[in-house]
Amino acid sequence: MSLHALTLATSGVEKQAYRNAMARLPAAVNIITTDGTAGRAGFTASAVCSVTDSPPTLLVCLNRSASVHPVFKQNQRLCVNTLTVDHETLSNLFGGKTPMEERFSAATWSTLVTGSPVLDGAVASFDCTVTQVVSVGTHDILLCEAQALRCNDNIPGLIYFDREYHHLYGKKPVNTVI
Repeated sequence: MSLHALTLATSGVEKQAYRNAMARLPAAVNIITTDGTAGRAGFTASAVCSVTDSPPTLLVCLNRSASVHPVFKQNQRLCVNTLTVDHETLSNLFGGKTPMEERFSAATWSTLVTGSPVLDGAVASFDCTVTQVVSVGTHDILLCEAQALRCNDNIPGLIYFDREYHHLYGKKPVNTVI
């Protein structure tokens, strides 16, 4: 077996094929925010998931070439704000090249423990400190321990699937006939 054939056999998946398959994996849409000595910043992300509940930890993936990367790296704190169906425009603002001040002026924010911006009206907000960073390929995986939470019940969530936004409705009240 040649070296070239060995490389193909171990790598297995072409980059575009992987991206196309990942587009078929639905995910919550989140705005990740920070504020601290390096300043205030935020970006849209779907690469967020729970790691463990003891201690309450989640992970956030951040491209090292993103303009916000140095700010998050220095601040070492963040808030994961899970978006509602009413936040599509806000998601697009935080996902593009819009200046930070314009991004944050498009919504109402508060803070909890870390000082990171918490989106008022989000489905859930996880106010966290970054406890560990692992570099994989082009991204850093930020392991984040929740210091405070805010949740809003019965608000429809926003997910991203097949390269489009979709609305996700949770439990609806049961109509009872009397």
